[in-house]
Amino acid sequence: MSSTITDWISAISQLAFLVIFLLLFMGFNQKFQIYVSSRNIKLKLGVLERMMNESQSKTASYMRNLGLEQPEKVMEKGINYFVIEPVNIEPTDIIKRMDVLFSTREERLEGLVKEALPNAGKVERSLASTALEISAALTFVYKYVRHLLITGQKTNNWILIMQLEMVLPMIIKQAEAYSKALDVFLEGKPIGDGAGPLLVQRIVGPSATPIEIVKDTVYYESQIDNRKVYLIKASGPESNVGHPGFAVEELLKKLGERNEKVGMIITVDAALKLEGENTGEVAEGAGAAIGDAGPEKIRIERAASINGIPLHAVIVKMGMEEAILTMKKEICDAVDVALERIKELIKKVPEGHSIIIAGIGNSVGIL
Repeated sequence: MSSTITDWISAISQLAFLVIFLLLFMGFNQKFQIYVSSRNIKLKLGVLERMMNESQSKTASYMRNLGLEQPEKVMEKGINYFVIEPVNIEPTDIIKRMDVLFSTREERLEGLVKEALPNAGKVERSLASTALEISAALTFVYKYVRHLLITGQKTNNWILIMQLEMVLPMIIKQAEAYSKALDVFLEGKPIGDGAGPLLVQRIVGPSATPIEIVKDTVYYESQIDNRKVYLIKASGPESNVGHPGFAVEELLKKLGERNEKVGMIITVDAALKLEGENTGEVAEGAGAAIGDAGPEKIRIERAASINGIPLHAVIVKMGMEEAILTMKKEICDAVDVALERIKELIKKVPEGHSIIIAGIGNSVGIL
């Protein structure tokens, strides 16, 4: 009797092993993994879809409140607007070509909003444009994740599905930050990325008169430690980052015509902190601190190089979410620390030489 039971157990074990081997041989494990991972991705894709729909709804509602009866047509054009990257195999004049593309995009989107909201103020139109761009970003993220999921399912590509499942938490986190940022921008509140413009405002004060130098960009004249200082920032309180590279270039031309010597250029900007670093840490370095695709940054670098002017950078560290959400107290306090660092740098410039300080960042909510 004992031998019979043992034989049955042995036979069943061998049969089970054979079945499992055949299932593995036929790729059942991969299909099962695709099913489980796809199910998890679909749940998170639903979260992205909800954020996309909410952003579009809030943007449409904001435009309706500004007098636009049917914002859907404008939103469809703005959300689906795209820019084709220039040819980079041949890098000659690539910066000029990027300038053309970015200018075309900026003018087109601003034109759409201005045409749809002719009676709205400059600040309101800038907020509407920013809301449109946030909606476009969330829409693209949703569509792209959906595209990868469907592609992986169609081709039974379990590696693609697993990779997508692993990176989705990071994608969701970034999308949530953009979703929260929409409310902040629509309310016109200063954001973390505005550390540079806030520093300029702290130096010159709220009553200073701005002088427009290039589109959406202004400069001020001030004095620090008996040295003349020119301060550049995006015009506020509307939501825009201006054109600081063009502004530095143009300002140096003006000062050169007056034979005014510039002893230093300082750029101040928000910078992404590493995990483990504290929000509001201030660091100093060399170069142009500006998160730009190229055209603005290279203008600052070339202007400094051609004129033989030292180029310094002061950054305020923060997380990605903190950069696009309401400015935290730690960042606001860090602006004062950054200002002290700048004063130390200015003391190294001989008297009689001027200094250019460019406060890089979005000026929403900052005059």
